[in-house]
Amino acid sequence: MAQIILTPAQRKDQRAEAHHLSAVVMIGSDGLTVNVKKETDAALNAHGLIKVRVQSDDRAGREAIFQTLANELNAAPIQHIGKLLVLWRPKPEKEKKIDEDRMPGPRDIKVLKNSSRYGQRPEVKVLRVLGNQRLTPGGTVKRANPRKQRSIKKRSQD
Repeated sequence: MAQIILTPAQRKDQRAEAHHLSAVVMIGSDGLTVNVKKETDAALNAHGLIKVRVQSDDRAGREAIFQTLANELNAAPIQHIGKLLVLWRPKPEKEKKIDEDRMPGPRDIKVLKNSSRYGQRPEVKVLRVLGNQRLTPGGTVKRANPRKQRSIKKRSQD
């Protein structure tokens, strides 16, 4: 994967955004492990802009960790101050989950109804539900209650 490259002005904006953030990933004495990379990737997916704290006193080692994370996770290196590293990657687009029950307009719903003759197998019935109706847990279709317009009528009479 290629590293994201930002202009100095874009990096400056990201540094300003990261100023108030706390470190979400800590790298201990074991250094950069596979699990640390997974957690950093998950944090970048969730937040986009993150701070990573490295507990090592070796500045060259911290710089190597910074570049490795940026290269392997396809992130832009924003800032390296002391033991704090700031990384940024655009957040992935979330897929919108469509709730079939909330869609407007008529829709056909299959309902399992007990047979009118006891002891028989339940029957599958297809019910048409309109936009202003809902299906109850019992399998019946109910209309939405009409909104009351009393307050508007009273205001117009006054």
